[in-house]
Amino acid sequence: MGAPPVAADTALHDEIRGLARKRNAVILAHNYQRPEVQDVADYVGDSLGLSREAARTDAEVIVFCGVHFMAETAAILSPSKTVLLPDLAAGCSLAATIDARQLRAWKAEHPGAVVVSYVNTSAEVKAESDYCCTSGNAVEVVNSIPADQEILFLPDMFLGAHVRRLTGRKNMHVWMGECHVHAGIDPENIRLQRSLHPGAEFLIHPECGCATSVVEAVSAGDVDPDGVHILSTEGMMNRPAHSPAKDFIIATEIGILHRLKRNYPDRNFYAANERASCVYMKVTTLAKVAEALEHLRHRITVPAETAARARLAIERMVSIGGTSPSTPPGPGVDPGE
Repeated sequence: MGAPPVAADTALHDEIRGLARKRNAVILAHNYQRPEVQDVADYVGDSLGLSREAARTDAEVIVFCGVHFMAETAAILSPSKTVLLPDLAAGCSLAATIDARQLRAWKAEHPGAVVVSYVNTSAEVKAESDYCCTSGNAVEVVNSIPADQEILFLPDMFLGAHVRRLTGRKNMHVWMGECHVHAGIDPENIRLQRSLHPGAEFLIHPECGCATSVVEAVSAGDVDPDGVHILSTEGMMNRPAHSPAKDFIIATEIGILHRLKRNYPDRNFYAANERASCVYMKVTTLAKVAEALEHLRHRITVPAETAARARLAIERMVSIGGTSPSTPPGPGVDPGE
């Protein structure tokens, strides 16, 4: 019989850490990555936290365990570094809902409007934007823009609706794009999980298809607002440290449950929908991370002109509020981060 999976993962983990030292590499992993990939990373976090880590690292090589637009962002922020994406199939259904040509046409319909792009967009779209944002700082980014300034917000319609509601911006237009994973989490999932786990706090990502419905249902009195929190992924990570609750229902991609359970072993976490798994995030495996480091595969670059135009929007995102930087994984992590 062969070694059990945990032992195999441990051996590969040690190999990857050795390769990382040899290459002077830092490994960044998004909250939605496979558990074993999160465990081998130097930093685990959301797009904003990982962008900050990419911008300030002294490492020569950045292995980005996420999706393509994230690696592009790292390449823009760290042009002198070698940025690797372990699998080129790691795309994003949300980013694919708009391209630069479509954005230019939308801008032509609203001359003078300020463009705020969610970080889940290609480098070419960022190059056509004035600001980037994440779910953690989208409200602050929009609030930093003069109230009389027309805004084009893209590409996520659920996050856009949430930001428009919180900021009260009547002059904010929202692109009708969605993430296939978050769109699949609906109010029926929430009603079922809340009935199964009475008393649990309900933490929902603003990208979710149920976010708009839940907020409206709360306003109408159809859903008990007690324990409902709309949070970015890093907000979800921080919430248990400040809550007396023992049980939490998590409405976002299921990859984050691993980090939550690791950081808060005395709490119980339940997925709003167990099938809310992003196939693009999950294509990255430990073996592919090892191959990326061994062969410096696959390098992500952005044309200089595109990078120069996109950098200002990204740097604004990194500098404006939102979530704290990502945190080192593994034993010894302060659960009150």
